[in-house]
Amino acid sequence: MNAMAEKDTTRNRGVGRFATAAAKWEALRRRDPTADGEFLYSVKTTGVYCRPSCTSRNARSENIVFHSTAADAERAGFRPCKRCRPDLPPRVDREAALVAEACRTIEASDEMPALSELAARAGISPYHFHRMFKRFAGVTPRSYASAHRKRRVQENLASGSEVTEAIYAAGFNSSSRFYEQASGMLGMKPSVYRQGGEGERIRHSLGVSSLGNVLVAATERGLCAILLGDEPETLLADLERRFPKADLREGDAQFADWVAKVIHFVDDPKANEGLGLPLDLRGSAFQCRVWEALRNIPAGETITYGQIAERIGRPGAARAVGRACADNALAVAIPCHRVVGSNGEIGGYRWGAKRKRQLLERERRKGTK
Repeated sequence: MNAMAEKDTTRNRGVGRFATAAAKWEALRRRDPTADGEFLYSVKTTGVYCRPSCTSRNARSENIVFHSTAADAERAGFRPCKRCRPDLPPRVDREAALVAEACRTIEASDEMPALSELAARAGISPYHFHRMFKRFAGVTPRSYASAHRKRRVQENLASGSEVTEAIYAAGFNSSSRFYEQASGMLGMKPSVYRQGGEGERIRHSLGVSSLGNVLVAATERGLCAILLGDEPETLLADLERRFPKADLREGDAQFADWVAKVIHFVDDPKANEGLGLPLDLRGSAFQCRVWEALRNIPAGETITYGQIAERIGRPGAARAVGRACADNALAVAIPCHRVVGSNGEIGGYRWGAKRKRQLLERERRKGTK
């Protein structure tokens, strides 16, 4: 290993996980993608330099030299590998940028661009573009476009725009197309939404779970709130704050079945394949993208705020993801408790760190059985 160490030309020795030659050799052996961006290596016999994760055939150790940057490798006379493209940003960054650009294209378009058009802009096939977009955004391009249009309608109506004006401002070419989708966008008639939800009927009821008191509320479309807390009065006040103009009513005997399902789900989330009740999600396009991504995290697993940001095509938006988690009104059904800090700490939770820890520990225990 001493001979290998002599081939290390990395300038920033002693910095990072791959500061030593031994760590670099281990990364090459495993083709470790997390080493990309930390160092590069070149092969004397081919004159090419590569990323650690490159799938090219392994070279003999005596022909390998390590480099800190692409510039270092090229000054030494090596050219970039055409397979792993070490002269470009990492693949995940390039793909995230393509998805972000596609999102901007969708947002700026009055009509949903064709999948083939978006793929052509990205320079890849429609099939691979669709898979890449969903991997980063958590939703399909069409679902993203629908969520964006929903947000535009909500913002225009909330700002006081007339319904007809809001229809065309959101990119609808006819009022009939808008009204076909209005219920799904707003959860109510457009005129009612413009009035701040005045007159909308919301059923609600309180129950007790292993995590404390639970308030369950639902519109005609589905569950709009699952709130956890110590004091019933606080939960009711939170519901009133969220729906100040709605007609809040105690749930009837039929609604009690919904409450029982929710409490069972809260007490034992991994025992259920799903809650099995419709959800009425209310938020911006960004929030809905975050919440949909959260629903794809399996019970017993965790993910960081930054990783969620990358999945929805917004790398660097970890703080905004955190705010979307804090705005989540559907505890456990939208599992924001499965999102942790980049350092592995559990981080904050709208309903208290203790409850978050309980949920995570419970799901992990069930996953080991």
